[in-house]
Amino acid sequence: MTKYLISFPSEAMVLTDDEFPIVVAEAHAVIEEAKAAGVYVFGGGIDEQIDPLLVSGDGSVSDTVYPGSHLNGGFTVLELPTREDAIQWARKIAAACRCAQEVRAFMYDPAS
Repeated sequence: MTKYLISFPSEAMVLTDDEFPIVVAEAHAVIEEAKAAGVYVFGGGIDEQIDPLLVSGDGSVSDTVYPGSHLNGGFTVLELPTREDAIQWARKIAAACRCAQEVRAFMYDPAS
């Protein structure tokens, strides 16, 4: 089975204050469905109030990141048998979150 990253940038989710609690409830329902199906690995949102850091191979720490690096928003990692299954789950998440989702497959690593 392959692990898939289903994600969206924070700027993609444009909601009113009234819509937000509804979207949260619907998104949590999809996550609970994924857990019940045994495909949920991990998920969450990037805390954009904490600045990212870059830790170099020599151990030095910098407040800069890779040029062009832009990671924010929400994500879910699911372990699924096919890409089509990942697309089906992304459809559910997109409907719940009211925004399009990106789907990416993790490469297989026998050590992880």
